[in-house]
Amino acid sequence: MKKYIFNDSKIIIASHNKGKVKEIKVMLKPLKVEVLSANDFNLKEPIEDGLTFEENALIKSSYVSKNTGIPSLSDDSGICFCDLNNEPGIYSARWAGKEKNFNLAMSKINDSIKKIKNPNYNCFFVCALSVSWPNGENVTVSGRIDGKFSWPPKGDFGFGYDPIFKPLGYNETFAEMDPQFKHSISHRALAFNKLKSLCFPSLEN
Repeated sequence: MKKYIFNDSKIIIASHNKGKVKEIKVMLKPLKVEVLSANDFNLKEPIEDGLTFEENALIKSSYVSKNTGIPSLSDDSGICFCDLNNEPGIYSARWAGKEKNFNLAMSKINDSIKKIKNPNYNCFFVCALSVSWPNGENVTVSGRIDGKFSWPPKGDFGFGYDPIFKPLGYNETFAEMDPQFKHSISHRALAFNKLKSLCFPSLEN
């Protein structure tokens, strides 16, 4: 897998999602560099017309890096329900509408699964992370964690679909877990662990 080591003093998280930015900032903290977010710049959100999480992550990181001259890290993630043919998938955020109402999105999921005869409730989160540099270099990785759909929503931590996702082997939803613990086992953590060896070797110790 392609390596390109990060040796810069700044990095931009290519996201306006406060929950994602918060989680990624925690992961990047040991780098001891200035961590900015897309909210710090007057950039429009790029059109995410990729067909995979990886393609959309690269679209976002490349866009921000090219328009700021600063390396950028993007996250494209979502949840896939096997009973719903892996929807909402890359459209997970869109199911929440322009208002980002994930309570509405979770209700849509529940209503859809209730219509399924003998549902298995299997689901999984996917996270693709992409780092792009102004010179056109980029590295993209992904992580996945499997689990079960859980209703009603439970927990006050996390964001997005966390209250209805129970990772396999655990009796709590992501939103019920201690955030630090969730950060250590999540799809985002799995992807970030791959990214460490390729871009951030100083974080591996």
